[in-house]
Amino acid sequence: MSNSVKNNFEIDAVITWVDGSDDVWRNKINTHLEKKIDWNNKVSSKRYNSIDEIELTIESIIKFAPFIRTIFIVTDNQKPKAFDKLKEKGKKVNVNLELVDHTVIFKDFENYLPTFNSCSIITALYRIPTLAEHFIIFNDDTLLMRDTKVEDFFINGLPVIRGRWDSFYSNNWFRKTYNKYFNKNLKTNVGYKHLQQKSAKIVGFEKKYVRRDHTPVSVRKSTLVNFFSKHPTLLENNIKHKFRNNDQFIISSLSNHIEIKNETYVLKTNFQLTYFRTYKTIPTIFKLFWFDLNKKKLFICLQSLELGKKSMQIYVLKWINKKIYN
Repeated sequence: MSNSVKNNFEIDAVITWVDGSDDVWRNKINTHLEKKIDWNNKVSSKRYNSIDEIELTIESIIKFAPFIRTIFIVTDNQKPKAFDKLKEKGKKVNVNLELVDHTVIFKDFENYLPTFNSCSIITALYRIPTLAEHFIIFNDDTLLMRDTKVEDFFINGLPVIRGRWDSFYSNNWFRKTYNKYFNKNLKTNVGYKHLQQKSAKIVGFEKKYVRRDHTPVSVRKSTLVNFFSKHPTLLENNIKHKFRNNDQFIISSLSNHIEIKNETYVLKTNFQLTYFRTYKTIPTIFKLFWFDLNKKKLFICLQSLELGKKSMQIYVLKWINKKIYN
């Protein structure tokens, strides 16, 4: 049975990924940086390091979201080590795997390549030629850890938005005071929440925005096609930066707020997420234990797992492997 028959409409997954261990790519990025990355320093290179989480992300989608038609992996002329094996595994449940190079989604904008900016790359994901109308954006460190259904991402064809209403920093007296007197990195630090707020303002929100976390994002291709057909300059201005810039917006939040403005969405305030940024022993073990107890949780996000102690990496990966491979 085809996935389109099972779902009544096709759904794709899109993952952005870079192999930070690739010497060709390392030389390329350092060519465009004034301050070169020291690849022997795990902290300074942490944005680009990994322990092959991409393979676990793909495995988790194949196992826990077999309604997906195609998993697109967007790369800069790279290929995950286990891609061929995973492609064969996906075929068994009618999930296809495809590689998409940056040159494809940057068609007519090749002068902005190479790019090392996730905000720029994700902005152009909707330009994948064979992408389904309904698709889900995954980071390469965000995994499904329980069985999911179509309605976890789209209800009656409308995107499920996981988020909570929050005030803009500019309307929050504490944040305004902190930024004015204490935030020395305000001009150089490109914050995740800042980019979300900027995205909401572009759509016309003035007082509040829907703040999201590191969960998969449900998107309708036509929403972005229609928006950028009316605002082509916004598209080019957002993808032209090789590295993250405060002038940018984040496409997931832009898409969310377009849908909210058009009243074509379903809001879920439960993120259903367990998020890891540090890997101290007791908090990490407790988070995994709580995920097992809380059956409503679906996702985990493993930021910078390679920075954790080897013993903790083994513990976390063993926990993940037990769920994916058993």
